[in-house]
Amino acid sequence: MRITVAPLSLALAALVAACATSPRPAATTDQPSVAVTTATVDLADIAASFEAGGVVRARTTAVIASRVMAPVVNVHVRAGDRVRLGAPLVTLDAREMRASTSRASAALASAEEAARAAESDTRAAEAALRLARVTHERIASLFATRSATAQELDQAVAALAVAEAQVAAGQQRLAAANAGRDAARASAEVVEIGATYAVLTAPFDGIVAERAVDPGSLAAPGAALLTLEDAAAFRLDVQLDEARAALIRAGQAVEVMLAPRGTWTTAHVSEIARLDSGSHSFVVKVDLPGDASLRSGLFGRVRFPGPARRTLVVPTTAILRRGQLAMTFAVDSDSVARIRALTIGTASDGRTEILAGLHEGDRIVVEPPAGLSDGARVSPRARTSAEPSPAAGGAR
Repeated sequence: MRITVAPLSLALAALVAACATSPRPAATTDQPSVAVTTATVDLADIAASFEAGGVVRARTTAVIASRVMAPVVNVHVRAGDRVRLGAPLVTLDAREMRASTSRASAALASAEEAARAAESDTRAAEAALRLARVTHERIASLFATRSATAQELDQAVAALAVAEAQVAAGQQRLAAANAGRDAARASAEVVEIGATYAVLTAPFDGIVAERAVDPGSLAAPGAALLTLEDAAAFRLDVQLDEARAALIRAGQAVEVMLAPRGTWTTAHVSEIARLDSGSHSFVVKVDLPGDASLRSGLFGRVRFPGPARRTLVVPTTAILRRGQLAMTFAVDSDSVARIRALTIGTASDGRTEILAGLHEGDRIVVEPPAGLSDGARVSPRARTSAEPSPAAGGAR
């Protein structure tokens, strides 16, 4: 900026000095006056703004990684490929997973057989308990009529107690067998789920932004294999100084200009990150309009609105461009057009800020005719102020 502004400032200073020292051309009295539209330079509130650069990123980004350690058999995509939801991306060696699935299936079958055997043992113990109860009741009745001995009664009581204990043990074995079967079934489900990790698929429609693996590599749990981005929605991440924090709010309308477009478009602030105590800055995320040409990593600029300030403004149509110099025609008290070199500031809504070259109350020519020259006599058609004409409204 120093390299480009310095020559421009020197050239502008030289032009102003030349205009001040060189004699003004005399007003042409033999030529008819030129009809022009004039406006009065006035103070007005103009919206201040500031710009910041940022990087385009996808709103949704997924890092594709393996959950198991296994060799990579095949990578089905390359960087830049577009994929659909559920499309296979990476295939891992699944032989160990298939073996684990078979082992889990066999363990589940064994546990189910053990549960059935325990259920059969429990039914047999319950049948023996019923017989022991009937026998005990019969011996007790006979003992009451002195038709059975005390020893026979004691044996019946003992047999009943044994049968009850066997039923309780059988029920416990059945509960343990059922729990083992449930555990084996859960283990089989875990192994079946793990077998699905052999093929990594796309979690959404998107574009492959980065590929970090080739067939033959060993995929480790958590290690990035691919990076997938949602190509339908992008944002611009801009880092701002903490002094700007009070000027930014979520949902705020801003203007963005991206490198491939070169024009300003309207966008909105979607998220504001917290202040970083280390860098004393924060990140502002601006949602971008959908465009098929957008890619992550593009550079862009954001123009944020600031507080309004009172300054001299003129209609943008009153400013003439000569290379990098800005000029205008000012009308003096004798209705003679004199060219003035200007230092201009920001432009907004068809008005341009004047930093130097004019004063409040000066009259200037709006939309000067092509044949108007310095020193020409003019017939002004005055306007009320330096507000922009309807044709120039909204120009930047």
